[in-house]
Parts: sequence; C-alpha cells; structure tokens
Amino acid sequence: MKVFYFLVLCAAPVFAQTAWPERPVSSTTGRVAVLDDKRIKESSGLCLSGRDPSIFWTLNDSGGEPCVFAIDQNGKTRAKVRVRDAANFDWEDIALGKDDKGRPALFIGDIGDNFQIRPTIQVYQIPEPAVSGPGNAVEETTSADPVIWRVNFPDGKHNAESLLVHPKTNRLHILTKSEDGKSVLYVFPASAQKDASMMLEKVVDVTFPTLVRAGKRPHDNCMTTGAGFAPDATRLVVATYSSLYEWTLADDRPLAESLKQPPLRIEPDLVPQMEGVCYDADSRTIWFTSERLPTPLMRVRR
Repeated sequence: MKVFYFLVLCAAPVFAQTAWPERPVSSTTGRVAVLDDKRIKESSGLCLSGRDPSIFWTLNDSGGEPCVFAIDQNGKTRAKVRVRDAANFDWEDIALGKDDKGRPALFIGDIGDNFQIRPTIQVYQIPEPAVSGPGNAVEETTSADPVIWRVNFPDGKHNAESLLVHPKTNRLHILTKSEDGKSVLYVFPASAQKDASMMLEKVVDVTFPTLVRAGKRPHDNCMTTGAGFAPDATRLVVATYSSLYEWTLADDRPLAESLKQPPLRIEPDLVPQMEGVCYDADSRTIWFTSERLPTPLMRVRR
C-alpha cells in the first residue's frame, strides 16, 4: 500500500504525515433520477432543503442565470428563484444554514476564481423560498433582498468550489481547490459584518491524492468540487471528480483536529463531472449531481 498525503493543522510547525486509504469503503451508488429541467445543465452545488427533506436546491455554474432551483427526488423542478440584484460571476456551491432568527436560509457561493484574479469573493444569503406542490406549474419567482457576505483570503487569491455551513455554529467555511490537491479550509469570522470585506481565518491544510480510476485522469481525484457537513454535525464529506472523502467529527475535538485523521474514501459510480454533494436528513446517506446533460441525481448508501 502506498503512503499518501499530508494533513496539516495550520498552527503546526511541520507537516504531519498520515496514510490515506487506497481501498474504498463499501457503498452502493444508484441513479435515483435524471433531472427533467434542461436548464439545469451545470449543476455545480447541492444542498438539502431545511423545509422539506425530500427537496434539494441546486444552481448552475458561471455564466448561468443568477437563479437557484428546487428539485425533488423524482427529478422534477419544484421552484426556480432568481436572486434579486445578483450576478452569477462564478457560482460554485450552495449550502443550507439559518438566518439570524433561526429560519432556514440558503447560502450561495460565488467563490470560483479559476485564474485567481478576484480581489474578493462573495456569498449570497437568502431566506429559503417556498416550493410548489408535486405536479403543479412552476413559475419563476424572485427572492427577498439578499444579504451579501464579502471575504478575502489571508494569504492571496484562491480558486474554490466548496461552501459549507456548520449546522451547530452556522459559521460559513470555504475549501479551496487546486490541481496539485493542496487545499485549505477557511472559516468566516465569528462576528460577521455585512458592510465590509472580511478576512477569512485559516482552519487546516488538506492535501488530496492523485488516484487512477478508469475513465478519469489521476489528478481528477485531487481537485475538490464540493463539500458539506452532515445535518447532525457528525460527518463532513468532500467530493472530487473521482471520489468522495468523509471524516467523522466529534463534539469534543476541534474541527482541525478531526481533519488530521485519515478520511474514509468512498468510490461512487463515475459521472461526467461530479460537483454538487450533500447529506440526507439521516446524516449518513450522500447525494450528488453532475455537470453536463443529462443531469443525474445520485445516491450513495453505506
């Protein structure tokens, strides 16, 4: 067995070497549906609804309309919501959280920066919209005025495709993406400010491995494309183009310490471009989508 990868707590003076598993854990992947709505052609993020656990929210990548879509497990669109006064510069992920009154809210990560030229990145926050009943017509609606959170990285510009909201603290996290697998997890300041560009705080370095899978390039496995916390905060999953990596989290251990442990590797059925991932309400089942038509809705069970 080869020894891969290094997980580094940012405060540590040296890298801590940890062997990552080559062999995936046992799992079953199934295609539950193909999305009917051909407008969802670059599903770049996925999150579970906070109002109805049978509903997911997704969005298109850069260049798409500044809209989010609600879909159900049958692949039917249940809502299309235009985010008021927003632009889709490079929307890469969507996450469920809460507003300051504890109500379900969607956080839309305009965080992509392939050429590392953006002076700031931003996250739109909107109240989670209502959805139409099954079989009813879906009219486009417009969201309430969004809250816009603007942030900078403390150590230069980075590309990122993963936005996470911790279900207990409601703090936003961003995981960076690189072709060599060297990613960094950052967190928003505890006291977030709406009227200023904030400096992100570094949590931990995580390096993802190259890996050979038929139909994928080895370095597809080391580029992070999505991530999410389980609703009960006991797990964290990160998607690459080839694999899913999952960590077990503990209440009595800082997040950075948990991420120093080797993750489980889950080997799902390959899709053209896995980018959106989230947990089900059971905090164990994983769902994911892919960019490019036809857009599949996939489920992973252990």
